[in-house]
Amino acid sequence: MTQLQFPAPAPATLPIRGSAKSYAVARIFCVGRNYADHAAEFGNQVDRDAPFYFTKCPVHMARSGATVPYPPATANYHHEMEFAVALGTPVFRVAEDAAMAAVFGYATALDMTRRDLQARAKEARKPWDISKDFEKGAILGAITPATEFGKPGPQAISLLLNGEPVQRAHLSDMVWPVPAIIAHLSTLYHLGPGDLILTGTPAGVGPVRPGDRLVGEVDGLAPVELTVGPQE
Repeated sequence: MTQLQFPAPAPATLPIRGSAKSYAVARIFCVGRNYADHAAEFGNQVDRDAPFYFTKCPVHMARSGATVPYPPATANYHHEMEFAVALGTPVFRVAEDAAMAAVFGYATALDMTRRDLQARAKEARKPWDISKDFEKGAILGAITPATEFGKPGPQAISLLLNGEPVQRAHLSDMVWPVPAIIAHLSTLYHLGPGDLILTGTPAGVGPVRPGDRLVGEVDGLAPVELTVGPQE
């Protein structure tokens, strides 16, 4: 048996509604610019040839209800409300019409962003990983099994900041719907149980400050809630 020099980190898990079991998170993929109105608010155009992605480490995930410190090295910390897809079946190069069979369930999510670091990286044509993949930069609600949620499309996705609505759209507004995302991503990776896909954010993203409270909802799912703590 291999002995570890240091203790292994605890696995990142999410509760499953109606179950005593938890969902172990292996990877977090995020789709960029998947709502045309969000792309437009930053002066960007949607790439309709194929989705594009960035990733977040599972160790950087926090559960809904957490109080997360305002992160270091930024003065422009942004919220992005998202619909998350949790996979439960291995797939590789799956066709769109078969892709939904791989879905275990769905959840609400917040893709938190150090926007100033992202803007500087983009301007310098450098990777912008540090603007997205940082400690507690992904906040996830409990997973609802796909059999209880139904087909994604007409459901509203929204976010309240201190009780005021700041983001609202419908899942049908996504440029790349869930089957297309899974099918395309499965040409790049061997996907399987534990893989989460955050499917993009609608327009209305903006800054948060210490003391702010966020409540994100997707019809039919458990909400995702976050309180912003003092700056580290």
